[in-house]
Amino acid sequence: MAELFWFEKYRPRSFDEVVDLEEVKARLRGFVKSGDMPHLLFYGPPGTGKTTMALVLARELYGEYWRENTLELNASDERGINVIRERVKEFARTAPVGKAPFKLVILDEADNMTSDAQQALRRIMEIYAQNTRFILLANYVSRIIDPIISRCAIFRFSPMPKNLMAERLRLIAKSEGVELRDDAIDIIYELSEGDMRKAINLLQVVAATNKVVDSNAVAAAAATIKPSDIIELFNLAIGGDVSKAREKLRELMYLKGVAGVDFIRAFQRELIRMALDDDVKAEIAELLADIDYRLTQGADEEIQLTYLLSKLGALGRRIRPSPAQQKKR
Repeated sequence: MAELFWFEKYRPRSFDEVVDLEEVKARLRGFVKSGDMPHLLFYGPPGTGKTTMALVLARELYGEYWRENTLELNASDERGINVIRERVKEFARTAPVGKAPFKLVILDEADNMTSDAQQALRRIMEIYAQNTRFILLANYVSRIIDPIISRCAIFRFSPMPKNLMAERLRLIAKSEGVELRDDAIDIIYELSEGDMRKAINLLQVVAATNKVVDSNAVAAAAATIKPSDIIELFNLAIGGDVSKAREKLRELMYLKGVAGVDFIRAFQRELIRMALDDDVKAEIAELLADIDYRLTQGADEEIQLTYLLSKLGALGRRIRPSPAQQKKR
């Protein structure tokens, strides 16, 4: 049966399929080659490949028997550490399948456990260390107690670089018969913030209703401001029609629910692609930064964004050629 979610369908099954993380892969390959390893701690932001790498390691260690030798648990499960203890005890007391010298327990969200629960987990790791290895997955290593950290080899997972995310998204889009445009990749990366799982999910949502995925389709699916709206508003303001630009702004704010900070970020994203002189771009970028700061300090959104439009109108009058200059052309 086909996978429901693309991030599962296209999840790497081997080290060679994993994008980036070369240093991590090299160290884990060493463990596989030696046939032994310590407890491991994978930490980093969501969607950076921690779960994927843990499952890939299981496949590399156990081959066809990886499911029988691997137990996945959520360490912050509301049922508590006692349930985890019982499940680990039941799992660990049976011998590994195949030639593996130990079994593998993958604990997700280990950093969401209380300090007392982590102390109990540390004891579990000690009791079953002879024939079980633990891989702890966490977003924040600072939330893991020192006794656990000292018992683990630590691996940091970083957000996916834009070029590698783009490469992966294009591969998925091609496999699914979807046309993925460059402007869509830009906004997907901006919205996902390097979270590969979130990026793939967003692509799947957009592709469900669009065979051509562009920035406007992504913005609509993500319930954020469309690039075409930004361009329209910018052209109105820079062209001198500040009143009409303000009407468009109010429509975006009060009818479509666009927040001021989201508007500024979307504007900055589009500014990079606008066909303007570098000096003009720099001036607008400085203006956006100034307004962004005011918004974070609690200033009124409509007043600040109206100010932005008026400044763009003044900038447009300054850079537009006068009637006399136009006649000379």
